Amino acid sequence: MNSTSEYAINVAIVTNSVSILVCLLAAILVFVLKLHKKLVYRLALYQVISALVFSVAQMLQIIMVNYQSNPEVYGSICIAIAFFVMYCQWMKLLFTVWVTFHLFCFALLHKNLKKLEVLYVVTSLLVPAVVASVPLVTHSYGYSLIGGCYIPVYDNNSSLLVAVIETVVLWDGPSIVVLFVTSTAMFVMVIKMAHRVCWRLKYESITDGDQYWNALKQLLPLAAFPILFFVFIIPVFVYDIYYSFITSTPNNGLVISAYTFVVLWSVASGLTLIVHIFVLQLPVWCRHRHNVVKQISSYEYLSIDRTVTASRVSSDATRFSLPTVSVVSNS
Repeated sequence: MNSTSEYAINVAIVTNSVSILVCLLAAILVFVLKLHKKLVYRLALYQVISALVFSVAQMLQIIMVNYQSNPEVYGSICIAIAFFVMYCQWMKLLFTVWVTFHLFCFALLHKNLKKLEVLYVVTSLLVPAVVASVPLVTHSYGYSLIGGCYIPVYDNNSSLLVAVIETVVLWDGPSIVVLFVTSTAMFVMVIKMAHRVCWRLKYESITDGDQYWNALKQLLPLAAFPILFFVFIIPVFVYDIYYSFITSTPNNGLVISAYTFVVLWSVASGLTLIVHIFVLQLPVWCRHRHNVVKQISSYEYLSIDRTVTASRVSSDATRFSLPTVSVVSNS
C-alpha cells in the first residue's frame, strides 16, 4: 500500500464516520419530532438518507485495504462495492435534481407538486440501478490504487479508453449537466424571488398570497441542497479530470481533497437538515411554550379567583345569616 492510499483510507475513516453520525442524528430528529408527515421534511430526509447510504458505501472501501494480497478473494467483493458506490452517488444526484425541480416549480410557477413525490422516490431508486448495471455488464468495475473500487481508468500506467468513456458518460457528464441546470435554476429563482420581495405589496393583492409566502418560507431551506452540490462537487471534477486525462501519477493533495469533499457533501446534507429543523421549528416550540405558560397562568388565576369568591360568599353568608327560630311544641 502506498502513502497516497494510506492518506485516502485515513481520511475516509474519519470523514465517513462523522457523516454517518450526523446523518443518523438528522434522520432520528425527523422521526422523533414526527416531522416526516410534512412534505418539506420528507424531501430533505430523502437527501439525508441517500447521503447516509453513500457514506456507508464509501466506508466499505476500507475492506479493500488488503486487496492486492489476495485479488481472487476480494475481486467479487470489490465489484459489489463499486456497484453500490455508483448506485448511491446517482441516488443522491437524482434527489438533488428533484429538490431543485420542486423548488423551481413552486417558487416560479406556483405549482404544488406534492403528488409527484412518488415519482421522485421511484426514479431516484430505479434509475441508479440501471446506470450502475452498465459497468457490471461491460466488466468495467475493478480496483484502483487511487480510486478504490470503482471504474479504474488505468492499467499498468496505460489509459483504458473504454473505462474513461464510461466514467465520463455515466458520472462526470451527467454531473456536469446537473451542476449547470441546478445552478441556472437556482440563479433564476433567486432573481425572481428578489423581484417579488421588492414588489410584495403588489403581489399581496393576489388571492392566497400569504399562504404562498408561508409555504415558500418553509421550502426555501431546501435550496441549500443544490448549493451544497455545487460547492462540494467541483473538487471531485478536478480530481477526475486530472486523473483520467492528464496523468496516472497520484497527487496527494487532489486525492485528499476529492475524498474529503465528496464525503463533506454528505456531512453538510445532515447538518443542513438539523439546522432546517431548528430554524423552522424553534418559533413553533416557543409559541407552544408561551401558550402553555399562558394557559397555566390563566388556570392559576381562575383557581385563585374562585377561592377568593368562595371565601367572600362564605363570609357574607355568615355575616347576614338569619337567627335560628326555635319551635316549642305544645304538650
